[in-house]
Amino acid sequence: MEFTIKTKIKASAKVLYTSWLDSIGHAKMTGGKASVSDQVGDHFTAWDGYITGKNLVLIPNRRIVQTWRTTQFNEHEPDSQIVVLFEELDEVTEITLNHRNLPGSGGHYRQGWVDHYFDPMKAYFEK
Repeated sequence: MEFTIKTKIKASAKVLYTSWLDSIGHAKMTGGKASVSDQVGDHFTAWDGYITGKNLVLIPNRRIVQTWRTTQFNEHEPDSQIVVLFEELDEVTEITLNHRNLPGSGGHYRQGWVDHYFDPMKAYFEK
């Protein structure tokens, strides 16, 4: 299973990218405790340990590729993968998130990205 969603946020690509890969910034923009890194190969946790994964590809201010799983995944299910793209357009940045290799029951994560990432990020950066 796979899906792609997009949003626009009034912040630079640099600010969004940096916040995504910084523990304090990630927690502030999402509202959940996070332990993240800006180094390829490093592991991360987000949303108070509900999400775990590993940084696979990091292109500063442009692209983040990570393995991704939640505590809802069954043990035998492989990690999914997210690709997050940042494209600056005038005074906003468009974020495109592709989430792939999800288990068949993973459709609810589409709304989870909106409710627990995109909406809180907009509120945080646009205040």
